[in-house]
Amino acid sequence: MQAARIKGWLETLQVFASAAVLMTLVAAAQAQEYPTKSMRMVVAMAAGGSGDLNARRLAERLGKILKQNVIAENIAGGGGNSAAVTVAGATPDGHTLFFASHPIFAINPLLYDRLPFNADRDFVPVVLVSEAPHVLLVNAALPAARLTDLIALAKARPGGLNFGSGGGGTSIHLAGELLKSSAGIELTHVPYRGAAPAVTALISNEIQMLFDSTMTAIGHVRGGRVRGLAIASLARSAALPDLPTFDESGVPGFEAGVAHGILVSSATPASTVTTLNRAINVALVDPDYKKQMAELGVVLVGGTPEHFRSYLAAERKKWSAIIQKQGIKLN
Repeated sequence: MQAARIKGWLETLQVFASAAVLMTLVAAAQAQEYPTKSMRMVVAMAAGGSGDLNARRLAERLGKILKQNVIAENIAGGGGNSAAVTVAGATPDGHTLFFASHPIFAINPLLYDRLPFNADRDFVPVVLVSEAPHVLLVNAALPAARLTDLIALAKARPGGLNFGSGGGGTSIHLAGELLKSSAGIELTHVPYRGAAPAVTALISNEIQMLFDSTMTAIGHVRGGRVRGLAIASLARSAALPDLPTFDESGVPGFEAGVAHGILVSSATPASTVTTLNRAINVALVDPDYKKQMAELGVVLVGGTPEHFRSYLAAERKKWSAIIQKQGIKLN
């Protein structure tokens, strides 16, 4: 009788073992099948800019790695919120990717009382793609050759200097607010409908200063239309090697910029997120891609989903203090 029981248990264990092996094989086969069709990369910015160029370079390389077309689709407007809603409502199968600037997830939840999506619940980070520091630009006629000159001028004329931005709550606006707080100066904020008209206003001396992404600031500085005073990173940029950091200019620890990363719907299978993360990390070490971005002052990053999640959390914590202090709200 005991031998019969043992035999029965062994047969049962074999059934369970066979089922477990089968499930593992099925899961592996499903993972290998992804992606099964062309992929859509929603880009939360207008076509033609340097951020869009970054997205399209990534899409091109990712398509070759995953052996599927990756089609970039620009959905601009609403501070990136419109694009976020589109991705949040897409089928969560990993075929719709979100190429997003980090303020959509780190800053927008602090600025808007009501967002049409939940930044933490509706998305899962895949990988931090790149970082680009901001550059402080001033009008060429302003009597300030160094950051110390600008700070002295601002202290002599409280509120008398205008700094522009591409709109309230944008990363270049918040960089200006951070400078006010860090240097103990008063400046007047003048928002525009985008960074391009803000640069035009700077050149015409409608505003006297502006933070701009390294990606676009390089051309303006090299063209001599404006003057670069400092770069908001802890190390100098190889793209603008003569431009000192804020640390070197007497404002320690000052960092501000824009990062881009890939996210997907939070219901996307974990195995798909892993596949995407590995493929994108491979794309980010492509020498030609790295060279193209480095020429624009962009550093390709990579890493794990957890690293990207931690980055977004740290940025939200950092900017929360500035936003609360200045009482910045967009609705």
